[in-house]
Amino acid sequence: MQRAIELSLENVRSNGGGPFAAVVVKHSTIIATGVNRVTATVDPTAHAEIVAIREACRKVQSFELSGCELFTTCEPCPMCMGAIYWARLAKVYYANTRADAARIGFDDSMIYEELSLPIAKRKIAMEQIMRAEALAGFREWERSHSKIPY
Repeated sequence: MQRAIELSLENVRSNGGGPFAAVVVKHSTIIATGVNRVTATVDPTAHAEIVAIREACRKVQSFELSGCELFTTCEPCPMCMGAIYWARLAKVYYANTRADAARIGFDDSMIYEELSLPIAKRKIAMEQIMRAEALAGFREWERSHSKIPY
């Protein structure tokens, strides 16, 4: 966690980035780090946890990180939590809470609230179209002998 905190401070001081950093560890060894790169890369998905997970997966040449732990300077947002579950990390350690982040302008509460609403009541309109046609891709996946389940 100490390394994640150092990286978060460096990111604010040197890069003008957000005060978030993450470290992926396997068998007590750091295999990847990440800092918030949202504004630097104009990528809303470039949260520290996502950056660290992408780098760790690249290094271990796998889309899953079972047996790895994530140390992050703040309780992960909903997007990062999704990535954490998809990557199958063993454990997450976090320092600041989402309430701490909200106090300095990083408030994810609207996303948590939106996800609990029925689709029709969300702020961003969602409309299902062409399901029958799109199911063709799912059927193709089910029949594929070269698929890699995840």
